[in-house]
Amino acid sequence: MARPAAPWHSALAVRIFGSTWWLLFVAGQVCGDQHEGLVFLREFPLVGRVQYYEDFLSDLLNGHRTEDPSSRTTRSEEDRDSLWDAWGSWSECSRTCGGGASYSLRRCLSSKSCEGRNIRYRTCSNVDCPPEAGDFRAQQCSAHNDVKHHGEFYEWLPVSNDPDNPCALKCQAKGTDLVVELAPKVLDGTRCYTDTLDMCINGLCQIVGCDHQLGSTTKEDNCGVCNGDGSTCRLVRGHYKSQLSATKLDDTVVAIPYGSRHIHLTLKGPDHLYLETKTLQGTKGENSLSSPGIFLVDNSSVEFQKYPGKENLSIAGPLTADFIVKIHNSGPANSTVQFTFYQPIIHRWRETDFFPCSATCGGGYQLTSAECYDLRSNRVVADQYCHYYPENIKPKPKLQECNLDPCPARWEATPWTACSSSCGGGIQSRAVSCVEEDIQGHVTSVEEWKCMYTPKMPTVQPCNIFDCPKWLAQEWSPCTVTCGQGLRYRVVLCINPRGMHSGGCNSKTKPHIKEECIIPTPCYKPKEKVPVEARAPWYKQAQELEEGAAVSEEPSFVPEAWSACTVTCGVGTQVRIVKCQVLLSFSQSVADLPVDECEGPKPASQRACYAGPCNGELPESNPGETDGLLGGLQDFDELYDWEYKGFTKCSESCGGGVQEAVVSCLNKQTREPADENLCVTSRRPPKLLKACSLEPCPSRWEVGKWSPCSLTCGVGLQTRDVFCSQIRSREMNETVILADDLCRQHKPNTVQACNRFNCPPAWYPAQWQPCSRTCGGGVQRREVLCKQRMADGSFLELPETFCSASKLASQQACKKEDCPSEWLLSDWSECSTSCGEGTQTRSAICRKVLKTGVSAIVNSSQCPPLPFSSSIRPCMLAICARPGRPSTKHSPHIEAARKVYIQTRRQRKLHFVVGGFAYLLPKTTVVLRCPTRRFRKPLITWEKDGQHLISSAHVTVAPFGYLKIHRLKPADAGIYTCSAGPAREQFGIKLIGGNQKLVARPGGPRSEEEAPRVRKAHPKEALQTHKHQNGIFSNGSKAEKRGLAAADAGSRYDELVSRLLEQGGWPGELLAAWEAQDSAERNASSEEDPNAEQALLHLPFTIVAEQQRLDDILRNLSQQPEELRDVYSKHLVAQLAQDIFRSHGEHRDALLKPSEQRISPVAIPPRKAVSSFSSLLRTAASSSGEAAGGSRRPHRKPTILRKISAAQQLSASEVVTHLGQTVALASGTLSVLLHCEAVGNPRPTISWARNGEEVQFSDRILLQPDDSLQILAPVEADVGFYTCNATNALGYDSVSIAVTLAGKPLVKTSRMTVLNTKEPAITVDIGGTIKTVRGVNVTINCQVAGVPEAEVTWFRNKSKLGSSHHLHEGSLLLTDVSSSDQGLYSCRAANVHGELTENTQLLILDPPQVPTQLEDIRALLSATGPNLPSVLMSPLGTQLVLDPGNSALLGCPIQGHPTPNITWFHGGQSVATVTGLTHHILAAGQILQVANLSSESQGEFSCLAQNEAGVLVQKASLIIQDYWWSVDRLATCSASCGNRGVQQPRLRCLLNSTEVNPAHCAGKVRPAVHPVPCNRRDCPSRWMVTSWSACTRSCGGGIQTRRVTCQKLKASGISTPVSNDMCTQLAKRPVDTQACNQQLCVEWAFSSWGQCNGPCIGPHLAVQHRQVFCQTLDGVTLPSEQCSALPRPVSTQNCWSEACSVHWRVSLWTLCTATCGNYGFQSRRVECVHAHTNKAVPEHLCSWGPRPANWQRCNITPCENMECSDTTRYCEKVKQLKLCQLSQFKSRCCGTCGKA
Repeated sequence: MARPAAPWHSALAVRIFGSTWWLLFVAGQVCGDQHEGLVFLREFPLVGRVQYYEDFLSDLLNGHRTEDPSSRTTRSEEDRDSLWDAWGSWSECSRTCGGGASYSLRRCLSSKSCEGRNIRYRTCSNVDCPPEAGDFRAQQCSAHNDVKHHGEFYEWLPVSNDPDNPCALKCQAKGTDLVVELAPKVLDGTRCYTDTLDMCINGLCQIVGCDHQLGSTTKEDNCGVCNGDGSTCRLVRGHYKSQLSATKLDDTVVAIPYGSRHIHLTLKGPDHLYLETKTLQGTKGENSLSSPGIFLVDNSSVEFQKYPGKENLSIAGPLTADFIVKIHNSGPANSTVQFTFYQPIIHRWRETDFFPCSATCGGGYQLTSAECYDLRSNRVVADQYCHYYPENIKPKPKLQECNLDPCPARWEATPWTACSSSCGGGIQSRAVSCVEEDIQGHVTSVEEWKCMYTPKMPTVQPCNIFDCPKWLAQEWSPCTVTCGQGLRYRVVLCINPRGMHSGGCNSKTKPHIKEECIIPTPCYKPKEKVPVEARAPWYKQAQELEEGAAVSEEPSFVPEAWSACTVTCGVGTQVRIVKCQVLLSFSQSVADLPVDECEGPKPASQRACYAGPCNGELPESNPGETDGLLGGLQDFDELYDWEYKGFTKCSESCGGGVQEAVVSCLNKQTREPADENLCVTSRRPPKLLKACSLEPCPSRWEVGKWSPCSLTCGVGLQTRDVFCSQIRSREMNETVILADDLCRQHKPNTVQACNRFNCPPAWYPAQWQPCSRTCGGGVQRREVLCKQRMADGSFLELPETFCSASKLASQQACKKEDCPSEWLLSDWSECSTSCGEGTQTRSAICRKVLKTGVSAIVNSSQCPPLPFSSSIRPCMLAICARPGRPSTKHSPHIEAARKVYIQTRRQRKLHFVVGGFAYLLPKTTVVLRCPTRRFRKPLITWEKDGQHLISSAHVTVAPFGYLKIHRLKPADAGIYTCSAGPAREQFGIKLIGGNQKLVARPGGPRSEEEAPRVRKAHPKEALQTHKHQNGIFSNGSKAEKRGLAAADAGSRYDELVSRLLEQGGWPGELLAAWEAQDSAERNASSEEDPNAEQALLHLPFTIVAEQQRLDDILRNLSQQPEELRDVYSKHLVAQLAQDIFRSHGEHRDALLKPSEQRISPVAIPPRKAVSSFSSLLRTAASSSGEAAGGSRRPHRKPTILRKISAAQQLSASEVVTHLGQTVALASGTLSVLLHCEAVGNPRPTISWARNGEEVQFSDRILLQPDDSLQILAPVEADVGFYTCNATNALGYDSVSIAVTLAGKPLVKTSRMTVLNTKEPAITVDIGGTIKTVRGVNVTINCQVAGVPEAEVTWFRNKSKLGSSHHLHEGSLLLTDVSSSDQGLYSCRAANVHGELTENTQLLILDPPQVPTQLEDIRALLSATGPNLPSVLMSPLGTQLVLDPGNSALLGCPIQGHPTPNITWFHGGQSVATVTGLTHHILAAGQILQVANLSSESQGEFSCLAQNEAGVLVQKASLIIQDYWWSVDRLATCSASCGNRGVQQPRLRCLLNSTEVNPAHCAGKVRPAVHPVPCNRRDCPSRWMVTSWSACTRSCGGGIQTRRVTCQKLKASGISTPVSNDMCTQLAKRPVDTQACNQQLCVEWAFSSWGQCNGPCIGPHLAVQHRQVFCQTLDGVTLPSEQCSALPRPVSTQNCWSEACSVHWRVSLWTLCTATCGNYGFQSRRVECVHAHTNKAVPEHLCSWGPRPANWQRCNITPCENMECSDTTRYCEKVKQLKLCQLSQFKSRCCGTCGKA
């Protein structure tokens, strides 16, 4: 089916420029699609390349008018005046990142042409591209890779920064010089140049500013701020001059902080710059700048240039880390560095937002502030950091008005009036009015409808609703009489609702306090038949006068005695105090009561008195006057008196307080309070106190004061004491401390943070290092760093320039105490005589190092005693000439014997002469002689191992020049030295122990218990020996194969002797024959016998060998290859043993008579188990004819015979030589013959090699029949080392000879690489590479040849080695190598004919090991997973406990050289092969991240670190802590008896045996728990009750009953009734009746509905009310709380009201009050009108709808030539804050600011 024509915004493809395809879009969406091998690139329309495009697009646009009108924007005024349509919407951006371009189109609405362009552009997608996105221009070039150019495919690379046409797409073919313009213009949005933001649009380069706007010329300042003023950074310019030395090779030039820009450094001089970096996360790095170029260091591009004597370093920035530029000493001269950079001001002021407005309405003001902000940490810091930079100017606060809208009307109330009743419920009221407040703060009263949007506050409320005090009558007292009729009394008190005694009760309702009582017992006192109360008044008065009233347990008046008469004559008055008192029987104390508590008339407190006539007057009796006077006094007595009126409130609520009785003056008739002046002051009752609130207080927390903050900044801590206490009694001051769990309230905090802000930078010292000396004054050092403690407790390390205070001391003196005194010895003086005997002395000074480090000489008594031998010793020079004889200058001489002795059988005593070595059996007595010439024997001295010997019970030093050691023991082994003047000779003694192994010298004396074990060793066992570590015979490690030079002088024959002892298998017949000899015959010499040494030679059981013979064997073996030494050693030792035996046989035959030769060696039959040594012995004893029959010769490895002889010059042109020599070819040499003679069985095969390669035979190089090598007409190519190789089935041997040209030097080389990780010593030929670990002894052989002999010189790194290095016969010995020994070692061989140099590279390997500092790996773990648990591996193993499903990081701290490879294992299996283990290996293998941990992934993890030097395994165990249910510990039994007692097993949630919250086990299967029966036994009898019956009444008081029976519950669960007596004995019978529902019977009552005239709540809707109240069934009204349990009926409801058919009506706005400015207002009328009548009604009827605004601002335009006056009421505040200079306040506060 044909596809319909696409609309005008479809994509069209046009083929141009040969095979290049471009896709032109008008408004397309496709970009970068591939279709049938073509690559289509986005291109914008109307960007014509040639006129063909423009015509084509013009037709396209004019022909397609049907577009979506919604895509057009509204035409602007400019467009309306022109012929253009509105601009279309912006197109999609040409790029998604890195800065692209977008376009917008418009069309011409006229058939004619329109002026202007139909397209416009803008930038877009101005965000950085990710690094993997690549270069935009490179993407366009690569689009042509699959298009042929001139018939070939190329990979195209971009050509940037073309100065002629930067917007053309020029590309270069990779690997060629071919540059082609693949397109006349690049895609829109492509950068013109790589270093600017300018972009190509429509093939033209358009300027783009740093604000990413087209045509903008804004640029970044030096601080990187677009269009900035450079105030956010500072220029740092400096000069550095190096002060480096040999001891200080590195120094810091400058530290450049994070964010710096435009860094330039120039170094002039021989030194070298390098960089160290530290990121904000703490990761450190280093770049050595080893070669010039552009590098990326911590994401910062660094350009380094290097010239002779000069280096340049440039970094554009901004830096993404702290850079420390350092200098390395590379030459003798000093260097200078000049540097400049722009350092960002890290702490800057930042303006805050406006603070909240000072008023919510009616006009307020608000201010801004400025805070100091840290750009590195992105947090606010203290202001002092911003004050540090002078460039930082703190912004002034800004002030603005706010909430200028007038406040809405509000309700305002007056205070409440006093309550209408003091108790029992009263009413108080207040006035509530609606008010408004204007902008100036004036408050005025307005109509109430303006406040109807909020509910009106109540105007009436109840008060004092507590109950009034009530009378409380106590129980009646006993009757006052014991027979007949009497009275009884009771106390009636006024009690308030809180149960306290108080006043305020109505006296009219007070119950009576006394009543009559009758005792049925008849009385037998007839004369007193009437109670006192019934008698005549006069009788009662008389009785009161005669008897004092006593206080009883009933309230009664108790009068005191009358006072004296007020006059001395005539009629006066008397007064007395009458109290109402009661006797408190429980405390036997009298208490005063209020007067109204006592019944009956109160006795008179005042009466008249007559003191006799005055002035002799006679009294006149007038009864009437007397009565009147008495009546007046009676009235006066009853006027006013004091009474107690309750008590004050208790002073404390608990713990014991005090109440004080209130005393008031009362009118006794009216009982009303009166002025205190009306009562007699002297009769005021005493102060009455009583205790109250005696119960203990509840427990509560007591808190102490906060301690001072532990730090002044950087988050410190404050602590305080918090404890739970309880006040038991305040009177006894008793307070107890309780456990914390007894206080129920939340415990207050005991710790809080304080001073939570960043500290200023300061110096922080590390711990002092150990002192450099133990006494005498040393130095200790520490590191002092500039750090800043942050508000979160962390430390930020800063450059030293940030710390303004003086730096703390980094070193100090220590160990300032004197050292103990010690001896300082001088050198020995010269001998005191020039010949003969003399002495040598040396001085000793007692020295003491003082605490100042200065040495001082002190008294010798302060030093330990000094042995005499330490200061004087004998000496002997040449024997002095006898008188008359010419003197000879011969020195003393010791006649030594250079022999080696080996004892093979135990003997009592042996004699030796110094100069040799003896290997002896223990318990042998040794006599050691020192024969001397020209020296007196008594002056001979002996030493052992350098220590002077003196005679003892074990060692005898004889005065005749010999030494005797009694019964050798292991401690006697060593080197014995005989000194005769300057002549010295030594003798070495070593012991052969059990199994005939050489005994190592002990650290102390050997116990005698070991002797029997030595004594019992069999001779054959005694011939077994061990291998020595420093031998050349052993097959052990390389350390055992070091040469003779490395052996100790006293041990050089040990290995040879061990080989001899190993031969074993001595013929039993020979042993028997030798044992049969008389011991005196075998050892006939004595101490005095001078021929003892000769006699010793005849002893077959002490083997004697010449040292020269053994030295030759050792030298011969040292020249053999290592792999053949063992074979050669067996051969040579066997030959040595044969020669020694033959020598002993010859001596024996010469000394013994024929009759004594009882055993012939020839007659010895062969034994079955005979060693090679036995065979040699038999061979030596047999006849020569039998020996010549060689058909039975044993098989032997090849041995090349080395003959030390000079090359024979047979003629001027022919040279013949043996191996081991050097041949020098001369110009006349015609032939060279090299002999090579080898022995072995089978016969060895001879082959020749030159310089390690097989010799190619020719007509000039011939192999002779005797296996010699002949070279005819030698040439220069024949020069080299020739090696003869002898080989048979058992092994091979080889020896070299050097052939040089005209005697030129020749060096034997090896091009191998030797790797050593285990051996303590290695030996190699020069020419290869040595890789070894530290601490190894390395020998580099430089075998040279030349005639004359070449001189060898050694170099290290081209510097000549000094004499301090161990050089021996051309070899170089490096002992205990370390990293300082690493380098290139060169051996130079030179003689008169020339020189030759060969090199060996020595590389020191560091095996993998744990670094001492772990901060780097910890920082790496923290950066990899900041919130993940982590653990560091260790060789001993570590442990980490985790929850299931968690992730963990395992760090493998490792260091070594070369860098070790790390492999991870889990359970001994590589983590890559472990199934179910989710892991990631990070940080070059140093970190293993294990995710989603489970029980399968727990266990031991290990990391294997391996390099050439060794292997290190570190381990860590991951333990998955899991939660599980545990069933244990039965709970207490639910019943003590019966059949229902069960114990419920306790179910606990455990984590590693610790109980945790059960919620953790929610996902675990809960185990089934079953209750366990318990206490299943008969119960004792007990009362059983039924449930209470229903109450007989629902209110008003009823009764309910229950049944009570005595029953016994059996273990079977059956309950049986028993007698009530059985239960009465155990418990009181429960009640079976009780009162119930005592509350009043109440109900809600309500009135009828009122009129529908309430407030309107909507159209036609109002509210009507009714009263709802609580009452009893009898109609008595009660408080509403009494009916709270019943549902309350509604008191309001909606109703229909015609009055609510209202709405708001508004008028037109009035004229504005001002023509300009910000404060013009206009208003309008707003009223509520009826919908039908349109008449105004009260506004509250319309309050159900929002009231329209009745005022607004207007004419808010600037005024010109306005008067200078304030227009806001906050101008005084503006003036105080000094804000008048700001333009927004200068005009507003013109008046106030003008005055300022």
